[in-house]
Amino acid sequence: MPRSVAPWETGRKLLLKAEDRTDPKYGHVPEERPIEEYVRYGVINLDKPPGPTSHEVAAWVKRILKLAAVGHGGTLEA
Repeated sequence: MPRSVAPWETGRKLLLKAEDRTDPKYGHVPEERPIEEYVRYGVINLDKPPGPTSHEVAAWVKRILKLAAVGHGGTLEA
């Protein structure tokens, strides 16, 4: 029976099929994306302090960043 090769012993190489550039009309390269786009389409990972409710913190974020809509996924409670 042939000996199986452990994953860390397997030789690996990067296979690049094609190299291309992002057309600016379809978005930005992540390293060049403006902060406004991160805020508009992004997610804020927030460590909520004890005390205020999840809804209060979401309302604060909405007011501070002057956003039209803000929500939270699930509970922010510990």
